[in-house]
Order: sequence, then structure tokens, then C-alpha cells
Amino acid sequence: MEDIKKTLSTVKQWFGIFWAIPIIIVLVRELSEDGNGRLADNASVVYAMETATILLTCINVPLALKLFTLFLKKKINHVELGDALKLYKKWSLVRLLLLLVPVYLGLATYYMCMSTTGILCTAIALTASLFCVPSEKNIKQDLEIE
Repeated sequence: MEDIKKTLSTVKQWFGIFWAIPIIIVLVRELSEDGNGRLADNASVVYAMETATILLTCINVPLALKLFTLFLKKKINHVELGDALKLYKKWSLVRLLLLLVPVYLGLATYYMCMSTTGILCTAIALTASLFCVPSEKNIKQDLEIE
């Protein structure tokens, strides 16, 4: 039980950092006028960044949500509790990192190109992260612990 609480604490910290960093970036970028919209007048760059942001969001969000459950069923549920909790932490971090890519690229697209496509993709990835909120109930349910 103590191991589950340690795992939960670690995953909650990662989740908090996942949300804190984009908030800090937005605050810093909104308070500074340096470089905002620097690439907005270059249509080909705006198009390329928007396309990359949309594609990475379309790939990473389902991958982050589905890959975790697939790996959970194939690997984590077939090992002992200690090893399962280590794998759970590792794959929780991988899932958050997969979601972080469209968040950062979306923010970069928004602030460099002043394109609302970037902020929309950021919002999609941040919303998807709400399906990954760590709780003791979720850990027990995912690892099939009674």
C-alpha cells in the first residue's frame, strides 16, 4: 500500500509539472512582447507549423491514451506489484511526454505565427491529459489490485 502511495505521489508531481510549464510559458509570453508573431507574415512557415502541429496532435493524443492501456494489458499486469508500479510510473511519464509535444508545438505555433490553430491543438492535448489524472483508485484499477 505504501508503494502505491509513493507511485501516486510521483505521478501526481509529474502531472503538476506537466500543467505548470505551459501555464508559465503562457504567462511569460503574454507579459513579453519579444518575438510574438515574428513569423506571422511568412505564409509558408505558418502553413508548415500549423500542419506539423495538427499532425502531431492527431498522432500523439490517441497514441498517448491508447498506448498506455495496451502496454498495461500486455506487460504490467503480468509482473509482480513492485515491478508493475515501476512500469506504471515509467509509462505514465511516457504518456505525459507524448502529450507534451503537441502542447509545446501548439504554443510555439501560436506565439510565433499568431495562429489560433496552435492554441486549439494545445487545448486538445491539455484536455486529453485530464483522462490521465492520477488517483489511487485509477492505479488500483489499472493494475487490477483489490
